[in-house]
Amino acid sequence: MQSSKLSTGDSIEARCTKCRKNNSHLIITTSGTVPTIVQCTICNRQHKYRPPSAIKKPAKSREVQLKEAEHQEWVSMQKTINSTKASAYSMTDSYKVKTFINHPIFGLGQVQRVIGAQKMEVLFEDGRKTMRCK
Repeated sequence: MQSSKLSTGDSIEARCTKCRKNNSHLIITTSGTVPTIVQCTICNRQHKYRPPSAIKKPAKSREVQLKEAEHQEWVSMQKTINSTKASAYSMTDSYKVKTFINHPIFGLGQVQRVIGAQKMEVLFEDGRKTMRCK
């Protein structure tokens, strides 16, 4: 914690221009109560005082964002699912969009789109899967 009155030789938290991190610095010169030149205690470089930068949260990757969106879509769709109308999945059957299938490994899913002649995209609880169909 820093005192209200800063003077030469005091320690202060600042952003180092060489280390590119928030480090402890020693105040070399001040202008009134504001430090002007500081020295990094890590690399010993002197530079203008720069207040410590705010810690940034890491951005979510596109893949994580898609997974979260798919899960939200699944949760909202779960209210309308009638599992008794779901047909057992078979690679030799043909399917239409918005029909429900029951896969032995992935569980209950809804056909989202048909891709070409022999593929379809199905939304399961753990995400979208590309499945083979007739």
